Amino acid sequence: MNKNKRYRHEWKHEISQSDLISVRSRMSAVGEADPHARDGRYLIRSLYFDNMSDRALREKVNGFNRREKFRIRYYNFDQSLIHLEKKSRLNGLGTKYSASLTPDQVQRIIDNDIEWMITDPQPLVRELYAKIKGQGLKPRTIVDYTREPFIYRPGNVRVTLDYHIRTGLRNVDFLDRDCVTVPVPGDPIILEVKWDDFLPDIIRDAVQLPGRRVTAFSKYAQCRVYD
Repeated sequence: MNKNKRYRHEWKHEISQSDLISVRSRMSAVGEADPHARDGRYLIRSLYFDNMSDRALREKVNGFNRREKFRIRYYNFDQSLIHLEKKSRLNGLGTKYSASLTPDQVQRIIDNDIEWMITDPQPLVRELYAKIKGQGLKPRTIVDYTREPFIYRPGNVRVTLDYHIRTGLRNVDFLDRDCVTVPVPGDPIILEVKWDDFLPDIIRDAVQLPGRRVTAFSKYAQCRVYD
């Protein structure tokens, strides 16, 4: 795992349906479609980890300056490519580390059959093992949503529109595409903007929405609201 991985800037806004239509139109004119999207969008399913005292949830809600969270994720219910991810935040900047998992490995983690992780060649898998054992991390909830992504190469900018957010409650049957999920309260729509060293004016203008402020919205926190 690269300890010197670049941290990126990130904005999040909770927006309205009319805002979504406006940003979608502007970004379609100036940005590129994500080549992995189908008809401009894809489905994301994540399984988030936390400990019994909800450390990751509390650190997010309380706005801790340094925090991290682990999740497993795949797209469009395609289990041929599943990622273990660690998202880290420091001084308002974020970065992400990733490792590959097979469906069998994912199920073994869910079932707390984890001793194989000690010798896995991927450092992130071994780190998750250490934190399962040392911090009591375990799978807590499924988060599903639809994402519309746009790319703007100068500045390595990524703009996403996320909606139809659903929670698995305490269901962690991550590999079952038919597991029961329910909409989160308010049916929020989230605009995210991520970039490296500079945000080009053309993108700043495209995502500008009067009266919208940067928020600390967390899909994971929103999906724990029923707990």
